[in-house]
Amino acid sequence: MLDSFFQMSYPAQALVATLMTWALTALGACVVFLMRQPNQNVMDAMLGLAGGVMVAAAFWSLLSPAIEMSESLGMIPWMTVLIGFMGGGILLFFGDRLFTRLSAKRALLLHADQEKQHGLKRCAMLVFSITLHNIPEGMAIGVAFGSLAYSLESSTLAGAWMLALGIGLQNLPEGMAVSLPLRREGYTTKQSFFYGQLSGVVEPIAAVLGALLVLKVRTCLPFLLAFAAGAMIYVVVEELIPESQTNKNKDWMALFTLVGFSVMMVLDVALG
Repeated sequence: MLDSFFQMSYPAQALVATLMTWALTALGACVVFLMRQPNQNVMDAMLGLAGGVMVAAAFWSLLSPAIEMSESLGMIPWMTVLIGFMGGGILLFFGDRLFTRLSAKRALLLHADQEKQHGLKRCAMLVFSITLHNIPEGMAIGVAFGSLAYSLESSTLAGAWMLALGIGLQNLPEGMAVSLPLRREGYTTKQSFFYGQLSGVVEPIAAVLGALLVLKVRTCLPFLLAFAAGAMIYVVVEELIPESQTNKNKDWMALFTLVGFSVMMVLDVALG
């Protein structure tokens, strides 16, 4: 069975590897099924936890690899990550303003609750930023497998699989970081799980694309990684942390942010 797998094309192997990372995202999102009656304090704590996870992922999963990769490709590291990071943040900034205007008009026409519309915007931004973050990660896996076709010294099958495993394990808290805040906003457990695992579905698509266009995509990856980091930091600063701090026990919420950051940091550094 293993022999037949290793005889598969490199894009096909990349697809299998990222189906595993997607499954681990779904496993992380399954946490939402363990919380039948969500308590407001618990949900706010999970919001802080998600913020910590995303800040850590923005640096160790995105910015740090972007800097290293841009150096190896002969690019100017600080300029590459600056353009990408600000590009991602500015995109979310304008998207935020556009969504707010459209939501206000929709609420006015339908006499809907403004607070509910704000919660919907927060959820949409959260899902979008995590999904955006998964695109360059999927491409990185695809590039790792696609590079095997060129017999480069730095490219090995074991290395490609370790990269996929590392990203997959990092996806566990990321799936949770999407599903739990959605549950907090009133989505059902099934809806929260669905959107939580859906954020990882782009990885297999991006991996196959990366494996097929390995040389061209490789030069774009540092920018894409930094771009996703900018988008994630904007969501954390604009929505997740401020919302978790509205709780009267905001000191505890801050501690959960530290816990989320620490968990993601350990996974990234240990598996990096």
